[in-house]
Amino acid sequence: MRCERGERDPRGVYKCQVGAFNSTPHFSPRPSLPLAASSITSLRLAGAARLPCVLPGMLRAVRYLLGSPGASGFGSRSTAEEVTGDLGATTAIITGATSGIGAETARVLAKRGARVVIPARTAKAAEDVRARIVAECPAADVLVLPLDLSSLASVRAFADRFLALGLPLHLLVNNAGKFSHGQLALSEDGVEMTFATNYLGHFLLTKLLAGRMAETAAATGVQGRIVNVSSSVHGWFAGDWAEYLHLVTRRKIPYDATQAYAVSKLANVLHTRELAARLQEMGANVTVNCVHPGIVRTRLNRDRDGVLTDLVFLLLSKLLKTIPQAAATTCYVAAHPRVAGVSGRYFADCNEALPSPVATDRHEAARLWRVSEAIIDGCTSGGQPQQDCTTAPLLRFLPSLELLRRRVVEPAEC
Repeated sequence: MRCERGERDPRGVYKCQVGAFNSTPHFSPRPSLPLAASSITSLRLAGAARLPCVLPGMLRAVRYLLGSPGASGFGSRSTAEEVTGDLGATTAIITGATSGIGAETARVLAKRGARVVIPARTAKAAEDVRARIVAECPAADVLVLPLDLSSLASVRAFADRFLALGLPLHLLVNNAGKFSHGQLALSEDGVEMTFATNYLGHFLLTKLLAGRMAETAAATGVQGRIVNVSSSVHGWFAGDWAEYLHLVTRRKIPYDATQAYAVSKLANVLHTRELAARLQEMGANVTVNCVHPGIVRTRLNRDRDGVLTDLVFLLLSKLLKTIPQAAATTCYVAAHPRVAGVSGRYFADCNEALPSPVATDRHEAARLWRVSEAIIDGCTSGGQPQQDCTTAPLLRFLPSLELLRRRVVEPAEC
């Protein structure tokens, strides 16, 4: 017997070894057959059977390279300015707006007439962005407020400050992202730093501001929109996210920055799905969608400068988006009339796209919501060690051993 297919462990490594039987409950072993002429024929037939799955991907790649427009009329080469119109009397909060895609999003929305609020951990960086926007658009209304998304206390303080201003809120763009280079780091609340910054801080921020967004939509008749910036990297993680976070936080497995980033981006997509359902149940005239901005050389990956990195980016220069192109999908989903009433969806290149299969699982989305609330409640109630406020909720919501034994991984539909 040999294992041909199986789930990965929390580090993303397949638990089954080719040529050996492994009784780990995460996969379903299959019998092996001699590699005879019939087997080769079967492999060819299997390859032919996969063509319907492969061809759409090839067509998407060609369309991306050519910049061909999709159903929305826009494509991978569209820019943020091209996909936006007048946004007068609109207030938008954009996290991560001190550089890269976030700064371009803030510039374009301000240019279109929106009042833009820039939350920032570093006041100088935010003021520099504000100065550049005002220099281009003297009438622009740009506010800067302090925020460190990795700190739940800071998120609460930002929300209190904003709500105290009495401003309406039409758009919330959860754009800030972090890729940790190096060793495992925990936030002041004991949460893995990438997960805390990219997802958990945004989860709490959205929860605290959703009421104001619903009130604004009801008072103005203008639908509110929340945009979660994710990444196609969310599909790189194939294990159980709660188990991974528990083990990596307790230092039971080696830290892998790419896996941590993938988990945080998967959480962004799952959050979008669950939040869309809850907003609908509330009757709030507010939508939420998530986006993959595309591959662009921003500060997130410029931190890995070097000869090899520069060579790779040189070779891939035709595949990379410019920052105005990378900000286009965010701005399209935040502001374009075609997206009115659309909620809980995933967008890439200014068109609806399909996230990974696990990212569409409503049960996983609901489980993530419960874990997130438990972590936030535990970290703000006091009386426990920092790490315990994270690991205790994760342990509570880990899948049971019996469930793991029964889990069978089936080939994904294309």
